[in-house]
Amino acid sequence: MTKDMMVKALSDFMGAKGVVEMDLVTYKSFGNDVPVKDYLLRRAFGSWNRVLGVVKKRYPVQVAVVKPKVKEVKKPAPKKTPVKKEVKDVKK
Repeated sequence: MTKDMMVKALSDFMGAKGVVEMDLVTYKSFGNDVPVKDYLLRRAFGSWNRVLGVVKKRYPVQVAVVKPKVKEVKKPAPKKTPVKKEVKDVKK
């Protein structure tokens, strides 16, 4: 597996999990579910921070943004101002 293939697999994995950057402890916590073992990545790139830097540069993680559903609030209808009738003076 080439370095580029490892980085692409890691980027896809992090995108599927919904994480832009993942620290080493979190990555190790997934156990055998990861596409590439952490020690292979660190051996190829030198450190975990370099791995994340290469992922960020070559294959930026695309996380789908989920917009929460908001209930629409109905605005009250504007109140009509009552028309004042002209009162005639009858006391003449």
